[in-house]
Amino acid sequence: MDLLIIILLVIAGVVLLLIELFLIPGTSLAAFISGACFIYAVYHAFTYIGAAAGFLTLAVSAIAGILAVVWFMRSKTLDKVALKKDIEGKVDRSAEHRVKVGDQGVAVTRLALFGQAEINGDLVEVKSCDGFLNPKTPIKVVRINDGNILVEKL
Repeated sequence: MDLLIIILLVIAGVVLLLIELFLIPGTSLAAFISGACFIYAVYHAFTYIGAAAGFLTLAVSAIAGILAVVWFMRSKTLDKVALKKDIEGKVDRSAEHRVKVGDQGVAVTRLALFGQAEINGDLVEVKSCDGFLNPKTPIKVVRINDGNILVEKL
């Protein structure tokens, strides 16, 4: 019965390790439970079977975990769930070319550093130099730098 408990704990640890790494990464819940399964399997082997079985369980747990991760990474399972599309869309920056330094407009959204503004009848993304600006605040283009339109309050 002790051997069955140890085998089930090692299998549960491997499965939870794979779940943590590939299905729900970042939550750490499955990783903690997986670690607890491995640790309790080794503890159970040392306590109820003996030192040789404990060291053997420790080695088998480590090797099983490593082999499961390597096998899963080499299998085609990851290829089936991986994203393979390239983003082909481009941001429309035509309005930014029509805006010049000194143009005036009005903030459409709250400029919490970045926001939308209407300048020369075009809706463009702008960055505030004066900090936060409320909607409908009159603004003036101060500088255009690498596609960023910097504005300040009039």
